[in-house]
Amino acid sequence: MSKRRRRKCLNCGALFRPDPRNVRHQRYCSRAPCRCASKAASQQRWLAKGANRDYFRGPEHVARVRVWRAAHPGYWRLSGLALQEHSLAQPIELTGETPSLTSSALQELCRAQPLVLYGLIAHLTGAALQEDIALAASRFQSLAHDILTAAAARDLRDRAR
Repeated sequence: MSKRRRRKCLNCGALFRPDPRNVRHQRYCSRAPCRCASKAASQQRWLAKGANRDYFRGPEHVARVRVWRAAHPGYWRLSGLALQEHSLAQPIELTGETPSLTSSALQELCRAQPLVLYGLIAHLTGAALQEDIALAASRFQSLAHDILTAAAARDLRDRAR
């Protein structure tokens, strides 16, 4: 029985024994940061190929995804996964006492964590594609602008009286 040779991880430099099923290709150890570095390098190599540069861009690819989604309705809701990768959650640090809730708590939440806003828009509209969410967000922004403009005009009118 031959002894497996150890390799030096391209990310952290630590010696590791490659998985026997992938010994010819494995260049990174199994630590989480190294797996992330491996994935980033793999994606970089994939995107460097000319045929792959615009794989996710353009109307034909949006149409391709829409056709797939029409053939698989509710897929992203049932599996809990959208067609895009999830962003890593940001840790929330609590320092000292938790401040009491104020009237601006919702605004603070939306500014601090836009993922909540994107998730809410996706939930309300049933959309999973970034382009659909962006379109809905633009409509919501226009609506909010109209509401605020009308409120400002009403305030000016009331002050003039």
